Amino acid sequence: MHVKSERAPREKAPRRRTRDEQVEATTRKLLEAARRSFAEKGYAGTSMDELCSEVGLTRGALYHHFGGKEGLLEAVVIQMNLELNARLELAWGRPRDRWEAFCACCEAYLQMALEPEIQRVLFRDAPAVLGQKLREIDERTSLRPMLHALQELMSEQRIRPADPEALARLLNGALVDAALWIASSEAPKRTHREALGAFQALLEGLIRR
Repeated sequence: MHVKSERAPREKAPRRRTRDEQVEATTRKLLEAARRSFAEKGYAGTSMDELCSEVGLTRGALYHHFGGKEGLLEAVVIQMNLELNARLELAWGRPRDRWEAFCACCEAYLQMALEPEIQRVLFRDAPAVLGQKLREIDERTSLRPMLHALQELMSEQRIRPADPEALARLLNGALVDAALWIASSEAPKRTHREALGAFQALLEGLIRR
């Protein structure tokens, strides 16, 4: 009996990536390599030639997408800040009480200052290299969530009434300065305990009795 052979189905050719996808893949590779290098070697110790060689890209690609080494650090800082905010949102959502959640977010922020990658990139190199740009990044990524949280707490009459933006700037500034202190300390864990205790006392003064 003759059995008709079936043709094997043709394999589909892999879809070619669009230009946008190629750009996204390029920037992602550069960001991953830069973030790793900044954390391990620091900003000054990171070589752009070595970085480009590691990911198989030209310096032209780096300058095209980020404008140079400083622009690459700025992109890494933005990425890390967004990740930090996502972690703080989890802390904000855990306790049922809004005030406890706010305090938990502040404490979580100071705890992050003990993490080596965050210490080196965000609290050592970024302030020295980015200057005013870092403040603008912080306002976009950190200040607004704090402002909204304080407005909510005031509307619930949990904390004393005050101008919410002024209060947000003061508290955010205190947190950032405490984190910088922890990151630059020779004994970060001890400094963290001291900063946390002082900040908790500061927060107690906001409670509406």
